[in-house]
Amino acid sequence: MSLIEKINIDLKQAMLKKDKLKLESLRAIKTSLILNQTSASPQNKITLEDEVKILQKLVKQRKESSNIYINQNRSDLAEIEKAQADFISSYLPKQLTYQEIEAIVSKVIVDSNSNGLKDMGKVMGEVVNRTLGRADGKTISDIVKQKLSI
Repeated sequence: MSLIEKINIDLKQAMLKKDKLKLESLRAIKTSLILNQTSASPQNKITLEDEVKILQKLVKQRKESSNIYINQNRSDLAEIEKAQADFISSYLPKQLTYQEIEAIVSKVIVDSNSNGLKDMGKVMGEVVNRTLGRADGKTISDIVKQKLSI
């Protein structure tokens, strides 16, 4: 079952239960997927990789909004954004632990014979390809910087 089909099923259930939080989150996901699907390719196909990127982008947007609301003392709105981010995250693949990401970064550094921060882009690209949505870009970046600066 594709992600859009799963979203449609969950959307119907959220409507029946009148769950406003899930309904708003699912509509945001569906809108982003459809917009990407119609603009990305002539066949109107969306790949698994594209789906993961879209979901990650939506989660990141919600987290950033939550932080802005917290800074402006609007905890009521921040909680809604955080809850939506958590709900959208449930559609992402299972996230890797910090240690698993570290192991992948170390292996990529050894395999590509990288040393120094000048090779950061090369290492980042390969690690992102290997983790495919199972790790946050910021976490990957922090680990790569730490490993390459040793």
